[in-house]
Amino acid sequence: MNKVAVSGTYSTGKTLTSLALSLVSGIPRTHAATMRQILPNAFPGKRLEECQDLELLQLGIIRYSQRFAHERSLPDGFISDGSSLHEWVYGKVRVHMGIHPQSDSEYSEGLTGREAFFEQVMDALGSVVKRHALRSYDLFLHLPIEFPLVEDGHRPVSERFREISDRLLRDTIEQLNLPIQVISGSVSERLEQALSILGRRPVMPVTTAVEQATRELASFNTADELSSQAALPY
Repeated sequence: MNKVAVSGTYSTGKTLTSLALSLVSGIPRTHAATMRQILPNAFPGKRLEECQDLELLQLGIIRYSQRFAHERSLPDGFISDGSSLHEWVYGKVRVHMGIHPQSDSEYSEGLTGREAFFEQVMDALGSVVKRHALRSYDLFLHLPIEFPLVEDGHRPVSERFREISDRLLRDTIEQLNLPIQVISGSVSERLEQALSILGRRPVMPVTTAVEQATRELASFNTADELSSQAALPY
């Protein structure tokens, strides 16, 4: 099982876990740029919170295309930070909770009008990303919700949104009959569990991998989309 997606919703530690797992296993890591990183090129001068449904849809498709390209460049295996299912899950839940869910956002059933149409659009996109997932991933290592949502201004979602997204993500993976294993605890504990599941010996000490991954994550550019000086091409 060399094509592994580190799964989980917002603020579950996917990026740090995938960085550290790549280091400790020797399997290369892949990911897609965040919507905020894509935004300066896609819609110059806009903040993510100002984007409407059609704009968010475009950003999600750009992310998917990046994932596809990056994964195809690693035919011998990869550790993916997230998966093609993630963008679809977030879009699907946003149809029911609003494009920028807040703490008081409710999950709306029985959609009508524009929302009902967008649910059909998301279901059509879902068919595409599900086929991709079936072809592309050998295993999902799923991170449960163990930590509070990070209030960094870069995650315009709520705890309720996280809960519903997590459930839909896990249900979708299971419905596709894709292998899924939950790993939990500290990053070191997650790595030990992951190495055991993958049947791999560490290529460096787990503690060293966690330290290096933590430093690398701290170096990431977290400037907002209007002040960032390094818009990424797509």
